[in-house]
Amino acid sequence: MSAASCLLTEDQFLCSICLDVFTDPVATPCGHNFCKNCITEHWNITVQCQCPICKRLYNPRPELQVNTFISEMAAQYKQSAQQTSSSSSSEQRAARPGDVPCDICPGTKLKALKSCLVCLASYCETHLEPHLTMSGLKRHQLIEPVDNLEERMCTQHDKLMELFCKTDQMCVCMLCTYSDHRTHEVVPLKEEYEGKKAELGKTEAEIQQMIQKRQVKIEELRHSVKLSNEAADREKAEGVQVFTALKESVDRGLAELDRTITEKQRTTEKQAEGFIKELEQEISELKKRSSEVDQLSRSEDHLHLLQSFSSLKVAPPTKDWTRVSVHPPSYEGTVVTALNQLEETLSKQTKDLFEAELKRVQQFAVDVTLDPDVVHSCKQEAKKKKECRCVLSPQGFSSGKSYFEVQVNRWRKWVLGVAKGSNMKEVITLSPSNGYWTLCLNQRNGYYANSVHLFLKSQPEKVGVFVDYEEGLVSFYDADTAALIYSFTGCCFTGKLYPYFSPCSNDGLQIHTLEMNCVPQ
Repeated sequence: MSAASCLLTEDQFLCSICLDVFTDPVATPCGHNFCKNCITEHWNITVQCQCPICKRLYNPRPELQVNTFISEMAAQYKQSAQQTSSSSSSEQRAARPGDVPCDICPGTKLKALKSCLVCLASYCETHLEPHLTMSGLKRHQLIEPVDNLEERMCTQHDKLMELFCKTDQMCVCMLCTYSDHRTHEVVPLKEEYEGKKAELGKTEAEIQQMIQKRQVKIEELRHSVKLSNEAADREKAEGVQVFTALKESVDRGLAELDRTITEKQRTTEKQAEGFIKELEQEISELKKRSSEVDQLSRSEDHLHLLQSFSSLKVAPPTKDWTRVSVHPPSYEGTVVTALNQLEETLSKQTKDLFEAELKRVQQFAVDVTLDPDVVHSCKQEAKKKKECRCVLSPQGFSSGKSYFEVQVNRWRKWVLGVAKGSNMKEVITLSPSNGYWTLCLNQRNGYYANSVHLFLKSQPEKVGVFVDYEEGLVSFYDADTAALIYSFTGCCFTGKLYPYFSPCSNDGLQIHTLEMNCVPQ
């Protein structure tokens, strides 16, 4: 059997599904052989049970048994192939899908080791031997095995394309340099290959650098999302805590209101019940006397009537009820009182919340330069020109969170906030579109947040300004009462923001600027 197996070629032991030597070979009723696992999985995923080679249909699916004879032959072939492989200096095997096959091998094609650009053919180790030993063939150019060698030939001259035209950026043959590309810059293919390979190396390095930057950016974004989620969780927890406390306060207020009204109601009911009980007792006594009088009036005993008359003619003693009444209690003001108490409680809780919020933003306090005396020194000049001098701090914010405070009680009119840096020498409308996020006091019209008219319970003496650059938030606080005055939300900042102050305003909506102190350059 060993001798017989040597007469067989590898393709006789290959499964047509996996293209490898049989493992547990089975035969279909039509006589074709496959690995048992291969044909089983093939039938499991196909709609119809048919032979992959001749397409014969089977219904029902045939029961397959391993062919022990073919299995032994395949095992001996594998052993023989392994011995042949170990005795050879380099591995030779049949070409598989994706391999370049030898063009010379008859029958089963072995995997090619080299392709010849002169012969336009690919060779396995055995058929490559003449190119390695014969002097005429040694001069042929061998490359790693490739398919479609015909594509390397010039379609116009049927010659090998071994040059590169830099003018037209295309591969050409030698004869092309005497015709269409005669005046063009032409270099050997290898030279252009080296140049392009170097460019590809640079491109690869740049791509890797871009990948690395984007991976870093992904980590930054993930970190930002993580911080956002953590902040959201904290805010939710604080919100739940605050609103739970508020709800408990409302519930307590409602319970107290219900208790007060119920007590008044029960007091009235108890008083009325006492009067009703007395009246019922008197009615009972009167009914008893009425019955006695009725009986006596029916009596025909002259002596008995006369003897009892004096004691029964007078009604039993009773209370004078003409001035007795039960007045319904007044519930007026009960709800208002409860609401006032609730408002006091909520105001205290709100104040505590504002104080906590202000302490949170104050941890981002920064030092800024806003010197009102510099403004004051030029006030007279500004009045002559009916314009106003402004101060812009040299400290700017381009990221993160920042907080600063300004004492404003010394000025009758002022504008405070953040602004984009510029050399303003014109009338400026205070608006985010012009780069201003400000709070303004105008004695004639009151407080403004840009164009929004505000109505404050008290005049702030010190104003705190909080900026969250990434969140697009600018908030103003009364630094003494911790009350939030106003917030600009959803802002889109570009470039640096600078603390801004002006001791005067014309109408609360515009600023006339003479010049800007400390303008960042």
